[in-house]
Amino acid sequence: MNKKLVIIDGNSLMNRAFYALPDLMNKEGLHTNAIYGFTTMLFKIIDEYNPTHMSVAFDLKAPTFRHKQYENYKAGRKKMPDELRVQVEPLKELLDAFKINRLEMEGFEADDIIGTVSKIAEEDNFEVIIVTGDKDAIQLASNKTKILITKKGITELEIYDYDEVLKRYELTPDQFIDLKGLMGDKSDNIPGVPGIGEKTGIKLLKEFETIENLVQNTDKLKGSVKKKIEENIDTALMSKRLATIVRDMPVDIDIDELKLENYDEQKIIKLFNTFGFNSLIKRISMNKEVVEEKDIKSVLINNDNIDFVIDEIKKKKYMYLKTVTKKGNILDKNIIYMFIGLEQDKVYYINEEICILKLKDVLESEEIEKYGYKLKEEYIALRSYDIDIKNMKFDIVIGEYLIDATSSNYLHDNLAAKYMGKNINSEEELLGKGKKAKKFEELEEDVLVKYFNNLIEVVIGIKNEMEKTIDEYEMQELFYDIEMPLIEVLGYMEYEGFKVDIEKLEQLKEEYSTIIKNLEDNIYEMAGEEFNINSPKQLGVILFEKLELPIIKKTKTGYSTNAEVLEKLRPEHEIIDKISEYRQIVKLQSTYVDGLLNIINNKSKRIHSSFNQTITTTGRISSTEPNLQNIPVRLEMGRNLRKVFIPSEGYSLVDADYSQIELRVLAHISDDENLIKAFESGEDIHTSTASKVFDVDIKDVDSEMRSAAKAVNFGIVYGISDFGLSKNLNIPAKKAKEYIDNYFDKYPNIKKYMDDIVEKAKSDGYVSTVLNRRRYIPEINSKNFIVKNLGKRLAMNTPIQGSAADVIKIAMVNVYKKLKEENLKSKLILQVHDELIIEALEDEIDEVEKILKNEMENAVNMKVRLSIDLNTGKSWYETK
Repeated sequence: MNKKLVIIDGNSLMNRAFYALPDLMNKEGLHTNAIYGFTTMLFKIIDEYNPTHMSVAFDLKAPTFRHKQYENYKAGRKKMPDELRVQVEPLKELLDAFKINRLEMEGFEADDIIGTVSKIAEEDNFEVIIVTGDKDAIQLASNKTKILITKKGITELEIYDYDEVLKRYELTPDQFIDLKGLMGDKSDNIPGVPGIGEKTGIKLLKEFETIENLVQNTDKLKGSVKKKIEENIDTALMSKRLATIVRDMPVDIDIDELKLENYDEQKIIKLFNTFGFNSLIKRISMNKEVVEEKDIKSVLINNDNIDFVIDEIKKKKYMYLKTVTKKGNILDKNIIYMFIGLEQDKVYYINEEICILKLKDVLESEEIEKYGYKLKEEYIALRSYDIDIKNMKFDIVIGEYLIDATSSNYLHDNLAAKYMGKNINSEEELLGKGKKAKKFEELEEDVLVKYFNNLIEVVIGIKNEMEKTIDEYEMQELFYDIEMPLIEVLGYMEYEGFKVDIEKLEQLKEEYSTIIKNLEDNIYEMAGEEFNINSPKQLGVILFEKLELPIIKKTKTGYSTNAEVLEKLRPEHEIIDKISEYRQIVKLQSTYVDGLLNIINNKSKRIHSSFNQTITTTGRISSTEPNLQNIPVRLEMGRNLRKVFIPSEGYSLVDADYSQIELRVLAHISDDENLIKAFESGEDIHTSTASKVFDVDIKDVDSEMRSAAKAVNFGIVYGISDFGLSKNLNIPAKKAKEYIDNYFDKYPNIKKYMDDIVEKAKSDGYVSTVLNRRRYIPEINSKNFIVKNLGKRLAMNTPIQGSAADVIKIAMVNVYKKLKEENLKSKLILQVHDELIIEALEDEIDEVEKILKNEMENAVNMKVRLSIDLNTGKSWYETK
């Protein structure tokens, strides 16, 4: 095997990665972008060059011989930022775990170490690859040594060997030192010869070969170049010495010590977990083949042996479960396979409907616990078989979401890497991506069996570890009593869907089309010509060149015409209002009217939105396809969209909305006497706040005061600044600060809560809700003022918004259970923020309203009673 040494300039690559990547932090607030970038580059180099030996050279703080030769060497260079400095030792620890040799020596720079080691390696017949961001290393290029210069960030590389240096500079690598001596180097504060740049330097060296030869033949020079050289002979020679990389450091280096060995996989996994590099764990695992070929026995179950499996499930009182479904209507029987795990090395799988139906009793048994991955998929897949899974006890996705709500990846392969150090195929690796992606039903049985065996093994392998963490974080109630039961509730809502008045939707489409056409005509008339209103470029030309409106903001491609710009331009021309209205109606038409028409289920004539339990960091539920939580309500035309959401024949919609739940949570958490009293007295909270903030009698509060107080109330919940409030209310920042100061003066415990929670976040690294939902806030310890302030706002808001999310989830679970217990035909079909909607049978409306009121208002015991607004109607619009 050819001997190949890769030697990396550690400080250079760290520095490149730090500035190339956005600021990343782990849960504890450690900045990690330089470590992450360095590590990804390390993987890339190892993958592409397959070295036998490797080392990373680092600079030390101590002055080098160059500082002694020239006291201004590197003078003026920026100090290493604290955010980068804190990453140096963790990176070195990671390199040690990789068992990659590190070299550093006082008095010398990393360049000198690289120069010396590369020379020794060349003499030992090694192929050498040097990775750096510093072009000084080009002087080391040879027929045996390649220099890889990081170009754009850390992703693009320029590669130099001896021939490439000749081609690029028309000089040998040795002459590159002379070129640096003539040109100087601003980054190292090497002076060079003033006025001599790269072009002139190359020309001189092509004629005279070296600086030494050049200064001895200045009589052959002419004009200003002659003068510049003659006046700076000593400087040129000194600059060359400073730019010359030492290749004979007084150090005894044994190349064999640089040999790449098997790394400490468990230590690396531990460090990657600490850094939050879950996606990189897959890159280091040496167990991929072992995992994929592990002897997990797969047993196909049919009608002859299904009873044995049922008996085993009943004995164990648990089952690991995963269904594989084909693409199709949510109401159809789409299951291709069902996988059942009962023990570590055996997975049963079923592909016959008769066997699935025989499992109905155990699947619906409250006595048998079900464990899995994305269990909501199982619930929905089995509904069309008339099976309601009960006692879904543990879902590793939900578990990880509670453990780390700031993560964005809860996929099983990522969790396997994090908890087990295993490298298994992801769904994307199995199916591919984009237009060429396959479907499960297109894959061979053995491929699917292998893949889902591994998935079941992951659930078995990490469940116990997650349980320990959930216990440690005191999240047992949140996980087992709220989040896990919520899976069934959300699955039920998805499967049931929300009925849509298709005729009304078509009618709205016609109405909006007419309005859009009229607005287009108005805009063309005002502009004096037709153009593409949806093109920012064409719109910019009309507004700022033809109509000569003041330019507010420019972009790389022209003029900005975003909503903020249009708002500032409103007083300038009547066309602006028409453009704004046009944009709003076009969005309503395309996103909502056309969007809804495209996703109505052809069997149920209902919309089956997907409800996401693990998207938001605060615990709120979100919905997609469509996002029913984002139906616009500010414009009457937007509100009209709610008219298309209707109940089935013989039913009505009952809508229950928590009244100012976040402010009530704030009163409870802060224990502020004045805010608690205001709620207890039944006063309008915004009027009450206005009375206190503006120091007027409650009877004298006008609408403007109440509106300002409302902005302050909700702004405080979100940790708003005086600048933010001034913007919202369009008042001077000084006046906004006065409002906030007055607020805190009247509600002192809220101010205390805000200060205390920020300090708690700084010390603990996280904040919690009333039910111990945890959110890590590394931003709060950032040195960056903007990021730090964001962290403060998150710390103030998360316990409030997160606790409100906890409350609505408790209410959802309890309302759903109560409807089932009472055997009502009424159905919980939608949750939107603080609002629940039930499709209620006409005869059951009174009972449904009682259930909603009782379960929602008594969801939790707080210092301020919870209150709901109840409305009933024949459309969602009517209930509002």
